[in-house]
Amino acid sequence: MPDFTPLWSTVQIGSTTLANRVALAPMTRVSASEDGHATERMASYYERFARGGFGLLITEGIYPDTSYSQGYLFQPGIATKEQAQSWAKVVERVHAADARIFAQLMHAGAQAQGNRFVESSVGPSAIAPKGEQLAFYRGEGPFPVPLEITAAQMDEVRQGFVTAALHAKDAGFDGVEIHGANGYLLDQFLTDYLNKRTDNYGGSPENRVRFAAEICQAVREAVGPEMTVGIRISQGKVSDNDHRWSGGAEEAKVIFAALGATGIDFIHTTEYKAAAPAFEDGPESLATLAKRHSGVTVIANGNLDDPETAVSLLQDGAADVVALGKAALATRDWPHRVRNNQAFDELDGSVFAPVADVKDWELELPA
Repeated sequence: MPDFTPLWSTVQIGSTTLANRVALAPMTRVSASEDGHATERMASYYERFARGGFGLLITEGIYPDTSYSQGYLFQPGIATKEQAQSWAKVVERVHAADARIFAQLMHAGAQAQGNRFVESSVGPSAIAPKGEQLAFYRGEGPFPVPLEITAAQMDEVRQGFVTAALHAKDAGFDGVEIHGANGYLLDQFLTDYLNKRTDNYGGSPENRVRFAAEICQAVREAVGPEMTVGIRISQGKVSDNDHRWSGGAEEAKVIFAALGATGIDFIHTTEYKAAAPAFEDGPESLATLAKRHSGVTVIANGNLDDPETAVSLLQDGAADVVALGKAALATRDWPHRVRNNQAFDELDGSVFAPVADVKDWELELPA
């Protein structure tokens, strides 16, 4: 029988101690109330994973301001004190089940497809994302061309992340994860074909990572050392899964070094396959490059449903924590089953529906 012991050791991420090294990856659920409040069903959803043995839960993307950040209708927010208070019951239920929970703060930027505050979107340049909006997130048609974000609006975005992080702290979250992946605003700044700016935020990798780094540092300073802070990074996007950084491993070095220097506690990499080479010219995974160049804790996500693959990333030193998405939806007590050598259920594809209007979830929880 394979040795899965590395999954069960404790780990410290900033001020947060995890009971094991298995995390629930953030997954868009678009199941909040229309005004962005977390619901009882969402509390049951997250509690189910906590009771299933996941040491850390990272929430779905939560919008941080009442301007351009919302990306989906029925997406939860944490822009107001009332929205933050609605999350308190989620946090309490997760803590009662002996897990820890981070709030993922997400600005959709040009990849927005449903915003109740404004009708337009913003991006680093007036260039639309590739592909089309996703029907299962209630979107339709091509992404519109965004407005090029101004310096003043960028200041508002920074402050929005800071305010949202402080709201998350008030709600009892153990940490925050800044969403810099999957084609959303901060990733748009990183992406050469979406960012054609000629100021200090465009052109070189050093410039394109600047906005994300500034937000990381601002949030770090605002919440203090008693709250864990990190950022999620990817190459692929919701609308362009095959994208790779044109500068390869050297560009990765610049990006991860800049982020690691901001004082954050972790970087969360997400790729289609976390253990696969990030670039054609070398064997290193994106998680490996993040670990090497950032100097901070690394969470790795991407097709890690096989426990042996998950353990290999920990043993190789490529990651400190593994995060499961679809595998967690398919087996909500994955950690308990692996630890007790129990078989997984036959896969039910319906659990992957991204609308956890959680009506299709069983809400009866184990004692």
